[in-house]
Amino acid sequence: MPRFKMLNGIKTQLSSEEEIIAVREEQEWFDGAFARAIEDLRQRRTQLLVETDFYALSDVTMSEAMTTYRQALRDLPSGLSTVEDVKNATYPTKVNDEIS
Repeated sequence: MPRFKMLNGIKTQLSSEEEIIAVREEQEWFDGAFARAIEDLRQRRTQLLVETDFYALSDVTMSEAMTTYRQALRDLPSGLSTVEDVKNATYPTKVNDEIS
């Protein structure tokens, strides 16, 4: 199916060279989908870890449940190999922990 662009307000079909470039750019975008998805996951995971970092201070005793939660977050990206895997990743449930 031919592709078009607007050139000076006129709908114009892409040249064969432009078509090749467009296909290459689309393929590069598609090829980068996993990297973008995993980066989004890691950013969210990092934010969740930051929210519980104070439990890791030397003067705070971290519960076993919080330790398990934080480890589950750190382990989260392992085993994910497709964009679909990343989209369906399940984040661990945050623990309501008391500081002692």
